[in-house]
This record gives sequence, C-alpha cells and structure tokens, in this order.
Amino acid sequence: MLVLENGDYVCMLSGGCLESEVALAAQDVIADGQPRTVSYDLSEEVVWGLGIGCGGSVDVLIERLDTALERWLETLRAGALSIAATVLTSDSSHQRVTVTADGRLEGDQLAPKLHAGISDIALEMMGSLYPRSITRRVAGVDVFFDASSPPPALVVFGAGHDAVPLVARALEIGWAVSVVDSRSVFLTFDRFGAATLVNPGVRFEFTLPDKAFCIVMNHHLERDRSSLRFALEGGAAFIGVLGPRTRFTDMLQALREDGFTPTSAQLERVRNPIGLDIGAESPAEVALSVMSELIAVRRGFAGGVLDGLEGKIHAARG
Repeated sequence: MLVLENGDYVCMLSGGCLESEVALAAQDVIADGQPRTVSYDLSEEVVWGLGIGCGGSVDVLIERLDTALERWLETLRAGALSIAATVLTSDSSHQRVTVTADGRLEGDQLAPKLHAGISDIALEMMGSLYPRSITRRVAGVDVFFDASSPPPALVVFGAGHDAVPLVARALEIGWAVSVVDSRSVFLTFDRFGAATLVNPGVRFEFTLPDKAFCIVMNHHLERDRSSLRFALEGGAAFIGVLGPRTRFTDMLQALREDGFTPTSAQLERVRNPIGLDIGAESPAEVALSVMSELIAVRRGFAGGVLDGLEGKIHAARG
C-alpha cells in the first residue's frame, strides 16, 4: 500500500478495514522519517467502535520511501521481476536489499549467512508462477520478502469469435496477452484492444514469453496440433486445449505419427478440456470459466467452491 503526502493512497492491505487508519499513521512517518510497526486488533469489540468483526490481528510496517528503496521502485516502475528483502529488527533500523532476476543483491551490506539465505529464498520465489510476499526466519532474524513480478503472460492461439471475450477478460484483470493467428484479417485492434497481435508465419517465428500460459483454440485440427507442439517445445508453464478429450487424444496421436511424442513432463503442463466445470455455454461464459482456471493454477488453488471452508481463504490448495 502506497500512501501519499496528502493522505491519498493506492492499493490495499485488507478488504477495507485498515486502510484509512494506516494512511493516518503514515502521515507521522512521512513527517519525521521514522519507521513504525503498528499493531491492529480486528476483533469486533475493539476496532474503533465500528463493529467490523473481521477477527485476528495484523502488524503493519510503515516506512518512508527514500534512496534505500530506489532500486526496488525502479523494478516496480519497469514491471520487472525482483524481490525486496527487509531485515526486521526491534529498533526499526531495518536493512534492505533488492534481489534482481539475475540473482544479484543490491543495497545494504549483509552478514554472509544472511546474504546467502536471502538469496536462496528470493531465487526460489522468483522461480514460482506466483511469487507471494512472505516473512521467513533467516540466520536468526525475521526477513520480509516483498515480490514484484511482471503481469502474467497469456498466449491465445486462435483469433476466432470466442477468443474475443477471453482476451477481454484477461486484459481486464491485468494479464499481458498475445493473440497468435496466421489469418491477419482477424488480428485487429477493434477485436482485441491492447493485446499483442502475432502472425507467426508458416514456421511460428516468435518466442513464448517466460512462464507463459497458452490456450489452444484455433478450431482447426492442423493449426491446433502445430500450436500445441510449439507450446510444448517452447516450455510454456501451462497449456489449455479447448474442446473435448477425444479431439485432444486424436491430436496427440497425429503428433506421434508426425514424429513428435511429448514427454510425460510436458503433458503434465497440459489441461483438456480447459476451464472450470460451471456449465459454461456462451463464449463469454467459457471465457470466465477458462480465466478462472488460469488464475487458480497460477496461484496454486484447486478451483473448487469456498462453501464450508473453515481454513484461510487465501491459503493455496492446489
């Protein structure tokens, strides 16, 4: 959560319970430059008499942005992959480093064991599909790891009419989308807005983005087979194939006959049919079904219903 000098703020720490109070406390930090860790008890009896009743408690570290965070802010502005690691101490004299995508640590000088431990955890985080901010015990101290990652990449093979609502939903929630189709007449701004439009030519002359999610939906067997093979060989993190299972099985058999047999590791990244089982029928409903599955996979969830859940809502359950 970023609080400006005039008290305005962007992003959130909760569902709306804390933000105004945190913004108020941040004004003191902005004024004197001294970081503070503020504790909030969210039980119904004590939260400012508002009867919020969220339950539990939370500690919020509030600190003024200065030159120590400059490298971190550069990665945020660039939408780059990096981890900001803050060593939490009782006297608020926090050490901080930024771990960049190539593994370099920039910032305060750390003890060797602390340096190595932070590097290992940060690199592990950056290797995941969805780096989550965490606090870990490293070399005897608590370290808060804050993750910055670029928007997830979605590559849609096929620019048919049902790709239009899928691309719109993905763009709406902040994904970086590419639409791949050899039919240039379908690749238009009017249909796909801010998506990157790719005519791959005969030989698929383009490169998949890092950790790309791919959806194969050309509605053409030969193009679907080519797209599936390209995604498998290109190291896509996830491949969804639209259509019934029998059609997918026929595609795999045709690929084998062409001399390409996917490995078991490659096939583990493929899902067919694609989408959550919500009874979707129209293209718009299918788009919601597919994007829901992609969100669940990226964040490590199974994609079921929440009804009756007694544990933490945001704990991964993949």
